[in-house]
Amino acid sequence: MALTDTKLRNLKPKQKPHSFSDGGGLFIEVMPSGKRIWRLRYRLKGRQEKVTLGEYPYFSLGDARKWREECRALVAKGESPMRANREAKAAEKEPDTIEAFSKIWLRDVVEKTTSEPRNVKRVVNKDIIPALGNKRLSEVSVTDVLAITDKIKARGADQSALLTRNVLKRLFAYAIARQKATYNPAAAVEARFIAQAKSRDVSLSSDEVGKLLRAIYTSNMRRSHKLGLHLLILCMVRKSELTEAKWEEIDFDKAEWCIPADRMKKEKPHIVYLSRQALAMFDELKALSSTSPYIMPSRGSLQRPISKSTLNTAIRALDLEIRDFVIHDFRRTASTHLHEAGFNTDWIEKALAHEQKGVRGIYNRAEYSEQRREMMQWWTDFVDAQIEEGRKVIIGQFGKEYRAS
Repeated sequence: MALTDTKLRNLKPKQKPHSFSDGGGLFIEVMPSGKRIWRLRYRLKGRQEKVTLGEYPYFSLGDARKWREECRALVAKGESPMRANREAKAAEKEPDTIEAFSKIWLRDVVEKTTSEPRNVKRVVNKDIIPALGNKRLSEVSVTDVLAITDKIKARGADQSALLTRNVLKRLFAYAIARQKATYNPAAAVEARFIAQAKSRDVSLSSDEVGKLLRAIYTSNMRRSHKLGLHLLILCMVRKSELTEAKWEEIDFDKAEWCIPADRMKKEKPHIVYLSRQALAMFDELKALSSTSPYIMPSRGSLQRPISKSTLNTAIRALDLEIRDFVIHDFRRTASTHLHEAGFNTDWIEKALAHEQKGVRGIYNRAEYSEQRREMMQWWTDFVDAQIEEGRKVIIGQFGKEYRAS
């Protein structure tokens, strides 16, 4: 028989726990202490599970019945209410003030993925926590970010102000990924309004990406160099990883580029998942390289790759209306736009061949192959869209022959 409020109020404890059903798996368990606790039994994938809502009368009979239907809807989709309940409780325990969350971010992300974590820690402890430490993540506004950067600029440290904004932007990106925030107030503050970035801080805007690639393709540099620079943007690799690459590393059937450990900075092999457009560019480079084992052979000898300075020289020769940058900034540019688009940090770090240490590194040994493959295609399509914007020159319909596959 279904429970009623009268029956619930009159339930008496016994020496051992005993329960009363309301139907549909929902029951209330009366404990020897007198507590009356709502629970639900259900079967998922052939196994019985049990999940707890909480005490009556804090959760009324109506609350419990509504909860039962929500749980049954999860089970119908093949999801576990018990797991969902456990994850929700864990999330509630996580701190959401700037000071508390920044400590988690520094420990779990910065210390394991940043080559110089001391610089980031100094920014957090010197400027961010004193100003915003007690604020909840959801309470921080654009005005708060500007107040910090304006204060730093007032002491004549424009570059420090820019770095602080960038640190806040990264912190909030992680908070959004952890579902502790829904808005990134630092991302709303454009870097150019704070300070002119130095080369090591440069991340090209979407407009600048388009301008750069249009300038590359309208220049008189060799076709192979144009394709190489384009691939550096799309593949997110270091310059030497491309210029010293050999054809044996490219698998056209799998659309993968496997860079051997001896050519990687961290001395571990790395797979680049190739977009349709990137695959078409490698196909064109294959024809241009003749019989050379190298993807980008030297002009003087097919048995040697191009020199380390060739692509840098080609970039410097361009007439660009873009602030100073270096080729390595392509990687930062890709990372910035992918983070802003909401892609998982672990996928991005893996695509950049940034190895993470400690427990997080163990969990992240997985290649995230499918996620990275989709992410790389999204990034290529995004770059394509920037080239198309206002473009007045045909640069090649890369990937056309691969789109049907």
